[in-house]
Amino acid sequence: MFNKQKKNEKEDMVVAPVPTPPEETSGEGSKTSKSPGSSNNTNVFVKVPPSVLSSDLIVKGNLLTAGDIQIEGKVEGDIQAHLLTVGETSEIKGEIIADDVIINGKVIGCVRGLKVRLTNKARVKGDIIHKAIAIESGAHFEGTVQRKDDPYDNSLEKKK
Repeated sequence: MFNKQKKNEKEDMVVAPVPTPPEETSGEGSKTSKSPGSSNNTNVFVKVPPSVLSSDLIVKGNLLTAGDIQIEGKVEGDIQAHLLTVGETSEIKGEIIADDVIINGKVIGCVRGLKVRLTNKARVKGDIIHKAIAIESGAHFEGTVQRKDDPYDNSLEKKK
């Protein structure tokens, strides 16, 4: 009756495969085989909630996920995700590659995405390569914007 909000939160989750444990080996060094009727099903999926990096967190290195990330802290490195939300207090120095990118904070580096959205609080210094883009009034942007059907393909840039 009053759980509409919780239902929406679950709808935002990404479906990811469950990792399977490595096969056990017997003392003779050969792998033990599981019977076809065993419960080890690699096609089982679970819903994964988005990862949140809090405002007091500083990451130096690359982030890679097939899921969603919300960043409120600082990241020095490249980020690859399905959905990336850059919070108002965040600062990212590196390349961003994601299907959906929502920028509320500061980004220094190239942004590649199918859908890129710069809110009125966004501060971006770098190139944006996109399939669809929305820039709200008040957003600050220094760089170039290029529309490509496949924003992940950087073959043209390598030829230069």
